[in-house]
Amino acid sequence: MTKKVRLIDVATKAGVSKSTASQFLNGRFDFMSLETRLRIQKTIQELNYVPNNFARSLKTNKTRILGVIVRDISSNYTGQAIRGMDDYCKNHGYDLIIYNTDFDPKTEESAIKALCRLNVDGIIIASCGSNAQFIEETSRNTVPVIQFQLEHEDCDTSVVVADYKRASFNATKYLIELGHKDICFVTQPFETVNSRREKYLGFVDAHKKLSVPMREDLIIYWDRKSGLQTNPLDLLDTEQPATAFFTQQTAITMDILKLFNKANVQLPEHASLLGFEDIPNAEFFTVPISVIKQQPYEIGEQAARLLITKLDHPKSFNTRIQIPCELVLRDSCGRPKIKL
Repeated sequence: MTKKVRLIDVATKAGVSKSTASQFLNGRFDFMSLETRLRIQKTIQELNYVPNNFARSLKTNKTRILGVIVRDISSNYTGQAIRGMDDYCKNHGYDLIIYNTDFDPKTEESAIKALCRLNVDGIIIASCGSNAQFIEETSRNTVPVIQFQLEHEDCDTSVVVADYKRASFNATKYLIELGHKDICFVTQPFETVNSRREKYLGFVDAHKKLSVPMREDLIIYWDRKSGLQTNPLDLLDTEQPATAFFTQQTAITMDILKLFNKANVQLPEHASLLGFEDIPNAEFFTVPISVIKQQPYEIGEQAARLLITKLDHPKSFNTRIQIPCELVLRDSCGRPKIKL
């Protein structure tokens, strides 16, 4: 029977103390020389040493495992964000457990409880927004919680989001400077979701800054289950039609595109279209779509960094980080073809 390799075996072969080997495994090796770190890493590989995380967690009350809760694991944004988290965590000695909620509040609450039962050291969550109080209580009393992607009211935790307001301002300014004065803003309800409201405020501020009246009748809503509440085609067939559509997430953009394609609405001849969030392979569409490109990898990476920092400094204050966006101009936007 093969003898199980122990931590002391690694330390002895690497020529370091057991404490130094343990510090390396826990990601605390800033004080070590590069030569020592490489020697320990090589020894671990040669001996095929597998740390006993359960025993370590009993001793340190830490599992070196973080929980991640997302709304839709299949989305391009979520995949990139998780990759950013995973890369950062691997480099700092942490593993991830991922839960998918499908936007369901009960599933989200169950996921938080399950991760706490698994004794994770902390949680990163893109919340649906219905469990704000429970998330804050969990972060305050059980394990630290970092939010990302969306920021909801009445939930005091650290959060990492895109700079939604500035991005929305820049996109709206671009459309207005192209000559569009009748821009349809297509959004989900934003009253209790700070991130969605920031997009709206950026839209409003651009109109004010450029002294262009904003048309409230061109703000239309979209629901994840029922879709568009107003048919955007109807807004093209009025005395003062919408000449541009500014959509606030990929699913909305795709629904608009499906309607336009079915009705043979040509971009940008009949209307311009600019979407918030990049669309995979959008540059290869018949008419490539202009978008506001977020940085989900960096957002995920920063969320993981915030959480690990919180674990190292439990009394640190909550932090709000905004990551800049990029306005990517393609062929779906042009000057309006009608007289304004």
